[in-house]
Parts: sequence; structure tokens; C-alpha cells
Amino acid sequence: MHDSNKIIKEINPSFSTNPKDYSKVEIAKINSNDLRGSLFNEFRDYSSENISWESEQIAKSHGIYLEFNRAKTGNEKDWMYMLRISIPGGGPITAKQWNILDRISDRYTIGPENAYPHARPGLKITTRQNIQFHWIRKINLVDVVREISESGFFTMNGCGDNTRNVTGCPLSSHSKIFNANKWANRVGKYFALPTAAYIEIFEIDPKYLRDAKLENRILGVSRFDYGQNQLNRKFKIAFSAIHYDDATKKYVPDNCVELRTNDIGIAPALKYDCSDSIDSSSGSNTKVEQFQIYVGGGQGRQSGKPTVSVLGEPFGLFAEENLMEGLDAIVRVHKEWGDRHNRHWARLKYLIAVKGIEWFREQVRNLGGSGSINFEPPIEGYDYGNIDLHFGWIRQPDNSNRWCYGAFIENGRVVDGSQNGNLKSMIKHLMNSYSDIELFTTPNQHLLFCNIEERLKKQFEKDMKMFRYGFREIIRGPNITNTITVNSSKATVSSSSYSKLRMLSGACVGRDTCRLTYTDSEKFEPYLIDELEKKWGSMTESIGITGCEKQCYRPATKTIGWIGTGFNLYQLMLMGTQDGRHQGAPLVDPDTGEEYLHFVPRKDVGIVTDSLFEYYKNSSQDEGRAGGMGYFLRKVGPKEIISYLKSNPKTVGLMKKTFRIN
Repeated sequence: MHDSNKIIKEINPSFSTNPKDYSKVEIAKINSNDLRGSLFNEFRDYSSENISWESEQIAKSHGIYLEFNRAKTGNEKDWMYMLRISIPGGGPITAKQWNILDRISDRYTIGPENAYPHARPGLKITTRQNIQFHWIRKINLVDVVREISESGFFTMNGCGDNTRNVTGCPLSSHSKIFNANKWANRVGKYFALPTAAYIEIFEIDPKYLRDAKLENRILGVSRFDYGQNQLNRKFKIAFSAIHYDDATKKYVPDNCVELRTNDIGIAPALKYDCSDSIDSSSGSNTKVEQFQIYVGGGQGRQSGKPTVSVLGEPFGLFAEENLMEGLDAIVRVHKEWGDRHNRHWARLKYLIAVKGIEWFREQVRNLGGSGSINFEPPIEGYDYGNIDLHFGWIRQPDNSNRWCYGAFIENGRVVDGSQNGNLKSMIKHLMNSYSDIELFTTPNQHLLFCNIEERLKKQFEKDMKMFRYGFREIIRGPNITNTITVNSSKATVSSSSYSKLRMLSGACVGRDTCRLTYTDSEKFEPYLIDELEKKWGSMTESIGITGCEKQCYRPATKTIGWIGTGFNLYQLMLMGTQDGRHQGAPLVDPDTGEEYLHFVPRKDVGIVTDSLFEYYKNSSQDEGRAGGMGYFLRKVGPKEIISYLKSNPKTVGLMKKTFRIN
């Protein structure tokens, strides 16, 4: 794997940057008049679908990305916009709110026919528990933002150099032990941007922001001080959870948010080991009063430059009364010290990697408003838990005898008429058919329905099946592999229930709607699973795919990751584990520094994946297999994996080319 320490030594960040060395983006933010710029006029100028570069930078903080149809060729770009809605902790979303979002998608999100599955109205759930609208045209942009505000959700902090949507375990929303969702909402409000420019640009009724308690916040007390040019780069915060298992009478930590992939990850900490057995009566009464914080995580990389993907380091243990002050101080240190000259090195992970965790702790301590900020050393080896995707029926953790249902939404795409059924109509039907129902987005692009009475569980399942939930149509025939061509008279269609491999895997949006991506991911991943699941569908392992090295789906923390490196080209990432506890990296020979499988053609991704599954299943090395394939690969190491792939007739040709950063 890559030597992170060696890579860190090669970077040359400009910490605590002199203003004369600020990047163009920093200058644009300073000159924007608190994020106003010329957005009011440019969003209403329909002589061009485009906006100026300066406005594009400012629009991101209002949750708006300028995009273009990547599938359309020619000199003239087909400009459109993506809007990202911030939903701290993923909800709760009421039926009234969902109906507003569903109605907006019907009106404004229809893509071109060749952009399956975007050709139909739809919504996209993200790994930060946001909801995205794609294919928005400029003439509708202001109306869409205004209509979204009627739901009580907003696009502020959806993108840009600020604290992004704060994630939190949705299942914990009814917990008597620890409510990560409530904390995500509280922290999300504190770090929400000022609202004045947002109200002016989109002519939003301020009452919607007042109702959401985003108005009349006091700077430095109930609202973070972003200053003229906001943060250096995006900043991500996540709250994991802890549940009580009645069957085992144990506390079970839950890392569905993958907290260590964030700039700040916050784990609720009990005063004893979570694995300790306890009396059931104490389980419902125990509450979390302290938090273990991890800092400096981040998955994004950049080909051809010194770069790292890392999991956050343990920072400290905070009492509940000190947590908000501590979070404010951590973000302020990054704001003051982070690189504002080279955006590539502006993330918190580079500041901590170069300056060191002890230096960073000291900076945070010294920012206390009334003396130093108090926190204790982190708990060594604290168990923050495995990834839990929260699928199926789960008893609501509030002793109410109500239930939650975790619904698998392939790649977060909520649309009708797909090979996964009519999910969009299904969700609308469920939200309007069950009283008191609450909906949450999850940090893995799925949905969690809560507040369902036990007597209604069977009916709820019947209602989902009416819309073909739980099954995927598999299309096979000449020239069908990894495509969506279904016109062949020899094509056959079959239906199968979701396999374990499919439910544990996923992808980002990729082409055609992401300007950063090189290649397909959401449009590729389902067909890759179609190809693999007949042989490997029962595998309790995960495959993650992203269209570029930004790694929005976090593929490097999955068993097998594939990231786009060119059109129809993908790079293999290994050494992640299904439980999300380990960081994956490219396949590199530790002796020679040669990197393998950096440009794998799309048609060969399934071949390499199949070969790795075979290697795991057929190996005689039992040690390390208990934790799953990721732990097995970590034990055998890159040299053995490289040797196997070079000796395998199916992959030997792909191993002849190597890649180096320099």
C-alpha cells in the first residue's frame, strides 16, 4: 500500500496563509458581499444557461452546483444545475415534507431519454443524508429553491467551503440512551450559514427559516462565525450511535456514519466497555454524558499528486457540557491554519498530518472563551462499532412497541420504472398511508421508515411489494452485459430478490450528472452486481464504486473498491473491510513502489473482482478469514495478492502495466 508518511513529506502546504497568497476562490469569497455576489441577477438572466466563474463558486454555499450533461458531445455544453438539500441527521421527514419534495421532483428533475435512470423524475439520497435534485434548468432554479424552503429544509450548506450536512445515526432518533439524530440537528443549526443572502437571492419568506430556528442566532453563541471567506474547504462532521440489545443485554456501538472518514467524528462513550454485560433494567436508563472525538479523516485523493485517504485519529474525550465549545474550537483552528493557497491541501487531514495531533490539541485548548477548553485524553482502543446498514424490521429503541423498517434503495436513486420497481410511488404511498410515520435518510443512501405500529407490519410489507420492492429485474442476452440495451429480441428478463452482495454494495452518481467524475458509477454498479451475484450473491462483502478519486461513496472502506481514473477505466482499492474499520488504498508493491491495476477497463472489472473472491474462498490460509475477506487480504498483504493476480490466467495480462505517482 501507499506509504502515507512518505507522501505527507512531499506536500508543501501554506498553513495560516498570508492573504497576498490567497487562491482565486478565496478572493471570490471575500468579494462576494457575504455570499451574495451577483447571484440575484445571474440566476434571473435566461439569455444563457451558464453563470460566471465567480458566481459558480458562491452558488455552492447555497447548495447549487453548475453541471452539464456529460453524455452529450459537441462544443456547446448542455448546462443544468444540481441542488442539494441539507437534512441534518437524515430527518425526521414528515409525510407533508416528503410530498413537497416529491412534487418538486415531478416538476423539475426530468433528464434526457439517454440518461437512464435520470430520464424520469427522481430524487437522489447521498452518503451525507442529503437529498439531491438533478437536471434543474436555470429558468426553474429560483422557484425550486423557494419551493424547497416550504418543506422546512434548505439548500444552505449543501456544498461550498463550510460545514456540510451533519450526519447522525437515524435509528437513534428514538433512543433513550443516545440520540445522534438530535445532536446532528443541533450541531447542524449551529454551523448553518447566515441566512440573509439566501433570503435575498431566492426571495424566500423568512418565516420558513424562523420556523427552522435558523433566524436570530447569536454569532459565536448559537451561530458559528464563518467570516468573510468562510472555511478553507468543505468540513464534515458525523455522530455515531450506541444501542442496547435486549437479547444479549449489551450495549452495541453503531458506526453507520463511518465517523472516522469525517473531519470530525463523534462517538458516544459510556463509562465502561460497551461489551460488558449489564442488567436489562439499567440499559434503558443509562445515558451518554461523554464523547470520544476523532479528527482528520477524509477519503478524497487526486491522481498524480501527493495525496492520502485516511481515517481520523483519536483526539480527546469531551464531557457533554464541553462538546459544542470543543467542536467550535476544532473548526476555528482549521479555519485559521488551513491552507488557503492550494485547495488540494486545504483539508484538515493535511494540517494534522504535518503539524501533528499534539500540536493540534494544544491549539484547540487555547481557544476557550473563558480559559482553556477542557477535554481528557481519548480512550485507548475505544470500540466505536461496525457499520450497520439498518435493513429490514428493527424494534424502535424507545420501548413504544413500534417498529422501524430499513429499505434498500440501490445507489440512493428514488425513481419509478427502473429495474428495481416503482420506488418513488412506493415511498409516497407509504408516507401517506400510515399515520405518525417518520422517514429518515441513512448515511449509506437508503431509507428508514419509523413509528410503524406492530399490527401494521404485514400490511406495510404487502404495500411495498405492490410496487415490486425487494426485487430487481435482470436483463440478459446479446450485448447486454454492463449496458442498459433491452431492445434485442433475444434478451431475457428475470426477477430476483436482492442478494447480500447487492445490498452491501453501492456507488456515487458518476456520469452523466457529476462534473467531477471521469466515468460511470451508479450506471455501472448494478450491472456489475448482475454479473457477479449468480456466483457470489451470498457473499457478506461489499463493493464500492465512484466515478473519480473524490470517493463520495467511500469505496476504499469497503471490501473491494473501484474508483474511476478515466472514461470506462477504474482503479482497484483494497485493504478496506466490510465493517468499515480499516482504510483501503491502491495495490502497491511495498518493495518497488509499483502500483497495479490503476487503469482497469470496465469490461475487466468483473473479472478482477471475481478472481479476488476466488482467491479468498479457495485459499488454504484460515488465519484472518474469520473477520471476512477484507481482514484476510490485510493479513496476506499486497505482495501475495500481486503474486496471485500475476499467476492467474484471467488477470495476468492486466498486471503487466504499472503506475507511479511521480
